[in-house]
Parts: sequence; structure tokens; C-alpha cells
Amino acid sequence: MAEVHVYVTPKAGVLDPQGAVVQKALADLGYSGVDEVRIGKFITLAVADGPDLKARVDEMCRRLLANTVIEDYRFEVIE
Repeated sequence: MAEVHVYVTPKAGVLDPQGAVVQKALADLGYSGVDEVRIGKFITLAVADGPDLKARVDEMCRRLLANTVIEDYRFEVIE
């Protein structure tokens, strides 16, 4: 089995209301140097090894884990 880490984030230019709320809360707490907050998802998978591992994970991301209309994703296989 391979451990895979998937990172899903809003695409640049897509409104991130959750990030905006966190940015405002940080400013209210006195952390005024935070210019932008983007909230995403971090997913850990245990996937069967094989020569097509990366292609399978990419397909999982495109079909289910990320909404590719408004989100970007990247993944890494942990050795």
C-alpha cells in the first residue's frame, strides 16, 4: 500500500468565504499582517501499489475528491 496526500484548494479568483471569515477573525485578534487566507482540504489515502498508481489517484481526484470547476488539487505519494 502507498500513502498518498491530496491537497485541494479553491482556484485563484474563486471566492473563498470561509477563508475571508478566518482572515477577518485573525485581524480582530490583532493579527493584521495576514493578507489572504484560503481554506482547503487535506486528504490521506492508503492506495494499492501498482504501475498506474498516479493515474488512479489523479482519476479519484478529478471524479470525486475535488470539484475541478472551482478547485485545484495536487497530490504526492509518500515513500
